[in-house]
Amino acid sequence: MLTRLRSHLARQTIIAACGSAVLALLFVTLLCLRDLKTYVVEAIAIGLAAGLVYFILLYLLGQAPEHPSTLGWILFGAVGFRLLLLPLPPSLSDDLHRYRWEGHIQQLGANPYLARPADPAFAQLAEEFRSRRETIPGADIPAIYPPLAELVFRLAGEAARAAPRAALLLFKLPALLGDLFLLTLLAWWIRSTGGRSVQLAIYAWNPLVLVEFAASGHFDALALAAVLAASFVLTRGRQTVSTVLLAAGVLLKWFPATLLPLWLRRIGWRRTQAWPAVAAAALLTALCAWPYRAAWPEVLDVFTYFESRWHHNNASLYALLTWFADPAAPQDPQVAILPGTASHDFAAGLGFGIVAGLALWVALRKLDVLRAAYLLFGAALLLAPNAFPWYFTWMAPLLVFFPNSAWLLLTVLQFLSYHVLIPYTAFGVWRFQPQMLWLVYGPFYAWLAATQLRLKRHPHPTPPAR
Repeated sequence: MLTRLRSHLARQTIIAACGSAVLALLFVTLLCLRDLKTYVVEAIAIGLAAGLVYFILLYLLGQAPEHPSTLGWILFGAVGFRLLLLPLPPSLSDDLHRYRWEGHIQQLGANPYLARPADPAFAQLAEEFRSRRETIPGADIPAIYPPLAELVFRLAGEAARAAPRAALLLFKLPALLGDLFLLTLLAWWIRSTGGRSVQLAIYAWNPLVLVEFAASGHFDALALAAVLAASFVLTRGRQTVSTVLLAAGVLLKWFPATLLPLWLRRIGWRRTQAWPAVAAAALLTALCAWPYRAAWPEVLDVFTYFESRWHHNNASLYALLTWFADPAAPQDPQVAILPGTASHDFAAGLGFGIVAGLALWVALRKLDVLRAAYLLFGAALLLAPNAFPWYFTWMAPLLVFFPNSAWLLLTVLQFLSYHVLIPYTAFGVWRFQPQMLWLVYGPFYAWLAATQLRLKRHPHPTPPAR
């Protein structure tokens, strides 16, 4: 009995147990705030504090001798944190309310790609949201999410109609399931490959991941789960299943589309054996898009309108490129909304070209899928006109395979990006302050440059991802 107790009280497990208790206390404090938009300064402070504890724990867990029971402690803490934050209203972001609106209008027989929240036909539904003090973002545009995401919203809407009091939790459920699937998949990978427990903690205890998925309900976790599952299945030679999973990821969120050139090369699309995989992915795409076929002629116009209106939101390299193209151009999303401006076209076009070129390069080099995702998603985030805090959760599971302290720092510093809610809540002004963006991105780029310089001076072989 004493021997068994000592085995569970190894140095690494004590660190994991104490660390999870500290993080849990911080998340309980966050839960007590309830409306994080009202207490956004306190929410940012708690997020940064959790990030500091997270960094300390990663360091201590990495320095301690590996112990078999630590992985279980990390999983236990990860699930507990998610359950703690699950009841929190989604106040840092209104996206969940947009999911609900698109789910509800499908219940009414409307096509989300043709309907706008501002349409008079949905005035009664909009009033119901206002009565609950819930804001629907993007009231002037139809849906921009891919069709499989819309089907998920439709299913959640049907469940919410049967249990209206649990509507928020039911719309958070897809994000929670995707998040828990990622946790399970990563834990299985670490166990099966002899990885270290600290690798799981990189994703499982990341404060941004916890807040964006469990508290805010962003369904990016579903797309990430599909991409990661597709990557693992591909390594085992299951081309059809992996290609269908990747297609599902693209149909949930557009960003995995950057992997398509590499995927076609990896499965050998010119060979007859690969045709069933491509056909299965095309069939899934057709089945998901078919219910919304009436909107097909309008889709490109909606994306053009969205692209012309929504930019300079938490952007880093995009903002620098627009300034380089035209230093006198306004750097404010409330002002620079006209399509065809030279600075916007230059920055967006160059960013798109770099990401597209990188996608072709990784395909020609036939890179490992996870490494390619790490490079492509990272480049897309840094060059995108919009880089909201939850977008950076895309990097979190990839950092398990390619740990990078600068990117880990950036996920934590994203809490500072919520400064935009301070003037928005008080005065209705939506504008990211340049000084705060420097605080978010300045340390990241400095640390990234220092890391690359150190690697050049003291090169060492990079371990394989799997």
